[in-house]
Amino acid sequence: MIYYLTKWINENFDPPGFGVFQYLSFRAAIAAITALLISFIFGPKIIRYLRKKQIGEQAKTELRDVGRHAVKAGTPTMGGLIVLLSLLVPTILWADFNMYIILIVITTAWLGGVGFLDDYLKVVKKLPHGLIAKYKLIGQVMIGLVLAGTIFFFPETFPDGFSAYCTQTTIPFAKKVHFDFGLMYIPVVIFIITATSNAVNLTDGLDGLAIGTVGITALAFALIAYVSGNVRYSDYLNIMHLPGSGELTIFLAALVGAALGFLWFNSHPAQIFMGDTGSLALGGALGGLAVLIKKEFLLPILGGVFFAEMVSVIVQVVYFKYTKRKYGEGKRIFRMAPLHHHFEKKGLHESKIVMRFYIIAVMLAIIAMTTFKVR
Repeated sequence: MIYYLTKWINENFDPPGFGVFQYLSFRAAIAAITALLISFIFGPKIIRYLRKKQIGEQAKTELRDVGRHAVKAGTPTMGGLIVLLSLLVPTILWADFNMYIILIVITTAWLGGVGFLDDYLKVVKKLPHGLIAKYKLIGQVMIGLVLAGTIFFFPETFPDGFSAYCTQTTIPFAKKVHFDFGLMYIPVVIFIITATSNAVNLTDGLDGLAIGTVGITALAFALIAYVSGNVRYSDYLNIMHLPGSGELTIFLAALVGAALGFLWFNSHPAQIFMGDTGSLALGGALGGLAVLIKKEFLLPILGGVFFAEMVSVIVQVVYFKYTKRKYGEGKRIFRMAPLHHHFEKKGLHESKIVMRFYIIAVMLAIIAMTTFKVR
């Protein structure tokens, strides 16, 4: 909105210095600052409201032998409202609303709504499992279908140049090699959205863990989106040039700012938890971004922390069921899944686990960046 206002003022009155608002890098910086300010201004108000309404987290009984978790009971949850407010408002204010921005905003808001309903049923209505799993899955599949269907059936709604790559993706470490999903494109996109939203949700179990790793991943994605939308940089790096995709940098800069702002309140000891409201939305956003900028195969590297957390749960469940069927007693590979709880059970303090996961996330982001030149 402010972008269009400044553009109109610049075109009709040409005031000195107003042209700076048209620069992508400037608007990205302003979006990040705006997100940070919104977090700082509205975060304490939302925390006070949730605490007043006693919308708090329940203690995890499976971690009762890890004493630090007992004190977390009653901590306000549904903090994803702070993240979504800090993310979506700056995007609306500073972005040029092309199809890239429209789809990523819809994806994020939709999954935020699904997560909000799940949190509401758990902490307000006191339903032990919140939103039934199959209904949550339906919500994830529906938005995946919208995203994939728009790309597959209506590529002409995107800026010029997108149609040539609509069902294709790049392969890490391969130069000018594109893989075409063809008719499998829609199921693949639905799988990516569902998997990433659930993976971030599983990661959200320690103070600051999910939001910090999301922020690191978003920063890497911001660099990729920026160069993908720039004809000179994309040509230099021999990657797909996607005109207009650079606007996703605004969304991602806002996401980095929102992550930092929420981390202010969510770092140990957390004043508020993100809940499914934030984790499902941010996970789906990362999956949607990978789809939109054609970096689906890069997602397991960039989101390696989330990938490992999800795999640990799958392996644990499969192995437990297999051993129970074969030996009559279920056995576990990890002391507890997801992976971060395994390390907690081994005696590591959660702050040390979180910091080490941050370090791994940074390393993975650097590896992802090297895929553009090491080919």
